[in-house]
Amino acid sequence: MDWVAQRRVRFTLKARQDLAMLGAGLDEEDACDVLANLGAGDSAGRLVSEGTGEWMYVFKPLVAGTPVYLKLVLRECCLIISFHEDEGDRDEQEP
Repeated sequence: MDWVAQRRVRFTLKARQDLAMLGAGLDEEDACDVLANLGAGDSAGRLVSEGTGEWMYVFKPLVAGTPVYLKLVLRECCLIISFHEDEGDRDEQEP
């Protein structure tokens, strides 16, 4: 993921709020480290954005011992849409 190494990562306001609410003291730099270390086992599929028609990729890594729901879109950069504690099979709403 070259865009992560180059820090070509952008966060939506919702993703910034999600990250702050995790309560693990993580910042955007920490979130980029999580992205850089994602593995195939963290993948939870993909879905189509109702708003833009783009593919959104979903990952569920463990972060500081907490399962996290991470949703992103790949454009000219990586756009992080969600980054919050995984709440099971709850439907995830787009921002």
